[in-house]
Amino acid sequence: MRWIDKLERRFGKYAIRNLMNYIIILYGIGFVVQLVAPQLYPQLLSLDAEAILHGQVWRIFTFIIQPPTDSLFFIMFSLYLYYMIGRMLEYSWGTFRFNLFYFSGMFLHVIACIGIYLATGFNFSYGTFYLNLSMFFVYLTLFPDVQFLLFFIIPIRARTLALIEGIYYGVTILAGFFVPIGSSLWYSLLSAGIFALPANSIAALVSLFNFFVFFYSTRRSKFSPKDVKRRKEYQKKIKVAAAKSSHHQCAVCGRTEADGEDMEFRFCSKCVGNYEYCQDHLFTHEHRK
Repeated sequence: MRWIDKLERRFGKYAIRNLMNYIIILYGIGFVVQLVAPQLYPQLLSLDAEAILHGQVWRIFTFIIQPPTDSLFFIMFSLYLYYMIGRMLEYSWGTFRFNLFYFSGMFLHVIACIGIYLATGFNFSYGTFYLNLSMFFVYLTLFPDVQFLLFFIIPIRARTLALIEGIYYGVTILAGFFVPIGSSLWYSLLSAGIFALPANSIAALVSLFNFFVFFYSTRRSKFSPKDVKRRKEYQKKIKVAAAKSSHHQCAVCGRTEADGEDMEFRFCSKCVGNYEYCQDHLFTHEHRK
């Protein structure tokens, strides 16, 4: 059994279902904060190592409210894109694995930020850019045949975007360590959207490390988008069928599926006879011999 399976068996019950829904809400709050009070995020909420070490520990969590864009035009598109990506990864990996991927990415960013500050004295404030970039990279790699519309017009395959993003990672990492700050090449990279700083290189390495760990530890458990769609349709059909009938009844408490939409029932293989139990009593009942 892989290490991630062992963790899931032990801590899976604590995973947050539909995690991306809450992340999107936080991004929305962060976007409103930027509009109403643009200085509030850097002053009190961003990932600032010096401030964290001086007692502002809430920044370890609040830095994730930074939205993926500050453009009013692109914010709805960005939120929908990351919602779709997050939901697809959760359906493909499972709730626990997606939780672990996202929160470990957060944790690695915090460690990198504080580590850089302690080692160099440079207080580099990380946002959510590389965290989101790693999530997008995972999606592109798991579903290489998905097609996107670049600028809402040009069709482009996910495998092509993954290649472009891989090159971006490589250039960012190498440039941060080897391109002198203030050189003509440094300014050329800056105009292309690449900040050639060692701190950025470390952030890219951290997110890339998180990507490799989860991609290779979960590559056998992926589903294609069509598989995910079929699973969702099947679950809907099961709920509809359950709503039309009421033949499930817990042998302990007597509840049926009519007592709640989320009720689930299972037969116990260790009981002699056809005894069915709800999710609250499936593992706690006394076996009937």
